[in-house]
Amino acid sequence: MRALKVYAEPRTWGALAYCLIGFPVAVAGFVFVVTGLSVSAGLSVTLIGIPLLGLVVASSRGWGAAYRGLGRTFLGIDVERPLVRRRPGILGYVGERKGWRAILFLLIRFPLGILDFVVAVVLVAYSWGALTYPFWYRFPHQTDRGVRHRGLQLGPHWFADTTGRIWLVFGAGIILALVGPWVIRGVTQLDRALIKGLLGPTEADRRIESLEETRTIAVDESAAALRRIERDLHDGAQARLVGLAMNLGIVKEELDGTDSDVALARVRELVDAAHREAKGTIVDLRDLARGIHPPALDNGLSDALTTLAARSALPTTLQIDLPERPSPAIESMLYFCTAELLTNTVKHSGAHRVAVDLRQIDDMVYLRVRDDGAGGAEPGRGGGSGLAGLADRVATVDGALAVSSPDGGPTDITISVPLGQKTAT
Repeated sequence: MRALKVYAEPRTWGALAYCLIGFPVAVAGFVFVVTGLSVSAGLSVTLIGIPLLGLVVASSRGWGAAYRGLGRTFLGIDVERPLVRRRPGILGYVGERKGWRAILFLLIRFPLGILDFVVAVVLVAYSWGALTYPFWYRFPHQTDRGVRHRGLQLGPHWFADTTGRIWLVFGAGIILALVGPWVIRGVTQLDRALIKGLLGPTEADRRIESLEETRTIAVDESAAALRRIERDLHDGAQARLVGLAMNLGIVKEELDGTDSDVALARVRELVDAAHREAKGTIVDLRDLARGIHPPALDNGLSDALTTLAARSALPTTLQIDLPERPSPAIESMLYFCTAELLTNTVKHSGAHRVAVDLRQIDDMVYLRVRDDGAGGAEPGRGGGSGLAGLADRVATVDGALAVSSPDGGPTDITISVPLGQKTAT
C-alpha cells in the first residue's frame, strides 16, 4: 500500500532515532548550560566568574557542532558551520554571538526534546500495543461490580474485552500506525528550523564570507595587474629608455671629441636611433596606460562599446539602453568583460556574428553577449575561455555571470552587476 511506503523511507526512521537519541542529549545540554550560567553568574564577583562564562560560551559551540552532526545523520540536513570571529583568549568568547546562539538553542531544545520523545514513544507504544491487542488482551484481568473482565479498562466500567471492542482497539492501532510516522516527522520539522536558524551561518555571516572571498580575488587581481605593469615597464619602456640614454651619451661623446664629417654622420645615426626609441617608448607607455584605463571610457561606456564593436573581427550588433552612467569601476569592468568576451568569441566559438546588449533595469546593469557559434563554453572548460576569471572578477562587485552554451550553440553569456555610484553624464 502507498500509505505504508513511509516506513521504507530512511527519513522516517531517522526522525524516530533523532527523537529518541535527542532526548538524553537535550537533557545533558540543558543541565550543562543552566549549571554553567548559574555558577559563572554566582562567581561573577570573583576573578574566575567571567573566564568561566567564556568557557561556557565556548563549550556551547561544541554542543552546537554535535547537534549539527545529529541533524546531518538523522534528519538529513547539512548545516554549515557558522563563521566565527573572536578576540584572542577565553575572554573573547564572552561576547561571541555564535556561542550565545548555541546557548539559546540548548535552552529551547530541552522542552522541544521532551515533546519529540513523548510524541515518538507514545505513538510507537500505543500503535503497536493496539495492533497486537488481540493477542495479549487476555492477560490483564480484574473484577468490576462482581464481574470478572479481561483486557484494558478504557473508562468507568468499560472494558475492551468483547469481540467488537477488541477490533475497535485494533482499528485504532491501524490509524495510529498510519499517521504516526507523519506526526513524528512533523515534530522534527521544528528541530530542523531550530538547527538552521541558530546553529548555522546567518545572512550576515554569508555576506561577510562572500566579501572576504571577493576581497581576496580583488587583491590577487590587483597584485597580478601590478606585476604585469612592472613587467611591461621593465621589458618595454624601461629598456627603451636605457637604450635612448646610451645613444644620447654616445652622441655627447662624439660631439665633444671631433667635428669631422664622419663623426657628424655617426651623430645623425645615433640621433635617429634615439628618436625612434623615444617614439617607441611613447607607444609602449600609451598602450600601458590604455590597459589601466581605456581612453574610450572618457566619453562613457556607450561610446567605448561602440568602438569595441566596430573593431571586432566578427560582424557585431550593439544595443544599448543605459539611462544612467555607472560608476567608473563598473564601467571599466564591463568594458574589459565585453572586450574579453568578444575576443573569446573570435578565438573559440567559430561564430559568424555576435550581438551585444547592454541595458539597465532598476539599479542593475545587464551585459549580454550572444553568438551563433558551436557552443560548449562554460567556466573552467577548455582551459582558455577565461570565463572562470570573468566570474571571479564580476563577483568582486557583487555581480554574477550566467552562461548558457549547449553543444551546437548558441552561446549566451549574461553579466549582471549593480549600477554603483552614479556618475554625471
